Amino acid sequence: MDTVEELNGTYFYDGSSNLSAGELFFWVMIDETLDHFGISDITAVAAIYMGSNTVTVAGKFSGATPGTSIASVYSRRLFRERMMPVRLPTWVGFPPNTKRIMTQKLGTFVGRTIPVFGWIIMAADVAIISFKAVNKYNTIARTSDRLW
Repeated sequence: MDTVEELNGTYFYDGSSNLSAGELFFWVMIDETLDHFGISDITAVAAIYMGSNTVTVAGKFSGATPGTSIASVYSRRLFRERMMPVRLPTWVGFPPNTKRIMTQKLGTFVGRTIPVFGWIIMAADVAIISFKAVNKYNTIARTSDRLW
């Protein structure tokens, strides 16, 4: 038996038999996800984690986002009081409470931008995995079971 076959109206895929169309898509998505993971995903997760507000900080104004991130602490320490020639936008918080704050301090900009890159990489990964899984599923599945 091949790794992909149709048997009596159900599918056989990679050692699993009697799979419905939905189950087949699930296993194709799992396979594509496992094939996709690499160093960029580890970097993205690390960037997101380093950008989370887990470090407690005393002396913040009321209404400010509580805590600060590891990325912010180290980038401010690394770049000290270096200023950029223009004010650039940074984002603080998570949706729906995201706030855009303009800054000229290089350390602040770097610390707040690191998790944004992590989320962008993760979003791109989800899009790529989904695209590949749908294409592979549509190649395997019967015409009536295909997604668009």
